[in-house]
Amino acid sequence: MSSDYTTFRIEKRGDADWLTFTRPESRNAINLDMVDELRDYFGGLSEDRQTRVVVMRGEGKSFCAGLDIKEAAGGTRIEAPFGGGMGFQSYLADVYIRMRKCPQPIISLVHGAACGGGFSFVMASDIRIAGQSAKMNAAYIKLGLSACDMGCSYFLPRLVGTSVASELMLTGRFIHADRALETGLVSEVVPDDQLEQAAQPYIDEMLATSRIGLRMTKEGLNFAIDAPSLEAAMAIENRNQLMCSSSPEFAERMKSFIAGDR
Repeated sequence: MSSDYTTFRIEKRGDADWLTFTRPESRNAINLDMVDELRDYFGGLSEDRQTRVVVMRGEGKSFCAGLDIKEAAGGTRIEAPFGGGMGFQSYLADVYIRMRKCPQPIISLVHGAACGGGFSFVMASDIRIAGQSAKMNAAYIKLGLSACDMGCSYFLPRLVGTSVASELMLTGRFIHADRALETGLVSEVVPDDQLEQAAQPYIDEMLATSRIGLRMTKEGLNFAIDAPSLEAAMAIENRNQLMCSSSPEFAERMKSFIAGDR
């Protein structure tokens, strides 16, 4: 994992990484450099024993406006060839897979536009907090493409249900902060200038958990969402609890709990 990123910066605050997109002149639109760097960053988190939580946000007026259409239309590096048969399509899609696979919970702080691939960054996160200016949409269909892109058809129905997901995907209309809260897409809505403050209690509470417990909870929850049966979900729960209960941190926490040091 490199620390010399050009399309976003990483600020380490203790055990939390604050990832801020730094392309405000393009509303933090996605270009190939950003994809290269996000793949590197999220791909390296599985081996990162220091970072326990990731916070994503955008600099300027938007979270992320989606694909950099101007760069793509100009035939610049975003259309460079890639292996695997799907070219840039699968190359970008792998970012969202890496976000879900990384063991650290991801909090997205959304203000302004989160469109297309930017919307998928939000959906691929674990916790979403919206500023009052937030507006999100599956912009793909507005460009003559299918709205089933970058995990949208997977994430959105699981977050808001099939009816609302169908509405948003078939029309490309925006969902704004208040309705995003009503549908369960985000956990809370705050004034834009209070997003950082709103994130801190989530971070503090997650960092107060055990390292292995936090990781195993994200992994187990992701599996359970797609589990074929209750028995399959419980099998993962049983496995994860055995792993957690064998850790030294569990023994220490149990001693503190029994002693009343809660």
